[in-house]
This record gives sequence, C-alpha cells and structure tokens, in this order.
Amino acid sequence: MARQRVRKRPMAEINVVPYIDVMLVMLVIFMITAPLLTQGVRVDLPEAAAEPMDPDQQEPLVVSVDAAGDLYLNIGDAPDTPIDGEALVQQIAAVLRRRQDQTVLVRGDQAVNYGAVVSAMVLLQQAGVPHVGLVTEPPEN
Repeated sequence: MARQRVRKRPMAEINVVPYIDVMLVMLVIFMITAPLLTQGVRVDLPEAAAEPMDPDQQEPLVVSVDAAGDLYLNIGDAPDTPIDGEALVQQIAAVLRRRQDQTVLVRGDQAVNYGAVVSAMVLLQQAGVPHVGLVTEPPEN
C-alpha cells in the first residue's frame, strides 16, 4: 500500500483587501457628508474658554448674526435665509409658547458690531426669552 505524504499547509492568512475596500467606501461617505452637517450661515465665532453645553439638553434655538449684521434662525424652511426682527420675535415667541424651557443661543460673528448682537438679544427679550447664551469657539491652546 502506497503511503501518501501529507503536506503541511502554512497558516491561513487573512485577506485584508475587502476590509480596505470597506474602509475606503466609508471614508468617501464621511468626506461627502461632513460638510453637509455644518450650519449654512457662515459666522466666525470669537474664541473664549467657556463650559460646553450639557449633551443631554434638547436642541437649542440658535440666532446667528453674520458679519453684515443679518439675522438667521435655525428653524423653519430656510435656516440660511436672513430674517427680519419682527419675524424673529414672532417665531421665537411661538416656540416658547409650546416649550417654556427652550434654550436660546446667539452666534455672533466676531467682526460684527457689538450693537448688532445686542439688538438680537433685545429682540429675544421682546419674544419672552428669559435667558440667552452666547456661542463661542474654544481657544486653540
């Protein structure tokens, strides 16, 4: 009887090509969607060391004041379209009637006149907002 010689196979190797393909597809997806996640209004925020908001809080209303002094509100059909002061007061008052504890933040461009940010805060006060927060960027250090 002829005896067959058993050859030892080398250890099985993991084929990483499919993992690399999946990783590259995910990278492309993130590269495309990341710019879409930012808000539409361009505001260069001033830098300040402030405490971040509690992540458990509900989504705040954000009033943005761009470098030209135009006002924007992050709710509605077109959050990247300027809004006048009267419409801002009406929309925020309507939201506050439903949710009295709604957080309202102001994003003021660092190049805008301080008076424009104060005017936005006065409009919020007219709408009945009890407390207003200011949005800043954390310092680079």
